[in-house]
Amino acid sequence: MTVRHSRLNGALLALAVVAVVAVVAVVAVVGQAAWRIKLSADLARQSEALQASPPGATARLLIVGDSTAVGTGASSAGSSLAGLIAHDHPRLAIVNRAADGARFADIARQLAGAGQFDAILVLGGGNDVIRLTGQQALGQAISATLELARAQAPQVIVMPPGNVGNAPFFFAPLTWLMTQRSKSLHALVRQAAAASGAVYVSLYQGRADDPFAQRPDELNAPDGLHPSAAGYRVWYAALQSQAALQSRLAGLR
Repeated sequence: MTVRHSRLNGALLALAVVAVVAVVAVVAVVGQAAWRIKLSADLARQSEALQASPPGATARLLIVGDSTAVGTGASSAGSSLAGLIAHDHPRLAIVNRAADGARFADIARQLAGAGQFDAILVLGGGNDVIRLTGQQALGQAISATLELARAQAPQVIVMPPGNVGNAPFFFAPLTWLMTQRSKSLHALVRQAAAASGAVYVSLYQGRADDPFAQRPDELNAPDGLHPSAAGYRVWYAALQSQAALQSRLAGLR
C-alpha cells in the first residue's frame, strides 16, 4: 500500500511539475507576444511614408500598400523601399499613399482618385494573412486592386510580403498557419497579376532558404514582424532582379 501511494504521489508530483512548466511557458510566450505587439505599434507610429517631388521630375511613381510600403521597421524613411528608390532615381516623383494596417481592400481605395502615373508599386497582403481575410474576398480585392492600378499606369508591379510564418513574431502552431496562408496569398496574387498584366515579385521562401529566417536579427525589425533597413534592402534587390526595376524606371525618363 505504501509503495502504491508513493508511486501515485510521484506521478502526481510529475504532473504538477509539467503543469507548472507549461503555465510558465505560456505566460512567457504571451508576455513576449504582448511586448512585440507594443513594439510593432510603436514602430508604426514612428514611421512616415517617403514622398519625393524633385524639380523637373521626368516620371511619376505611385506607391500604395500597407506598413511595408510606408517603411515601418526601417531606421529612417530613406532606408525604406521608397527611400531606396528615390536615392537611385533622383528625378523620379514619388507619391506614397500607403498606410499601416491596410489590407488589399484598403489598397484598392488608396488608388481611388490618385490619377495617372507612369508606374505603380503595390506592396501588401500581410495584414490579410495575419487577420484571416477569407480567400474569396481576398482574391476579389487583389484582382480589383490590380485592375485599378493597370487603368492608372502602364507599368504595375505587385510584391506581397514573404513567408509570414517565418517571422520571429509568431510561435508554433501559428507559424504553420501563417505559412499556409502566405502560400495562398502568393497563389492569388500570381493569378491576378497574370490576368491583369501586372508584374509579380515573389518573396516567398521556405524556412531553410529564407534569409529572414536564417538571419532574423539582421533582417527583421525589433518587433519580429516588419523588415529592418537591411531587410528592405533584400526586398529592393528582389525588385531589381525579378521586376528589372532599375531599367523599368530608367526607361520612363
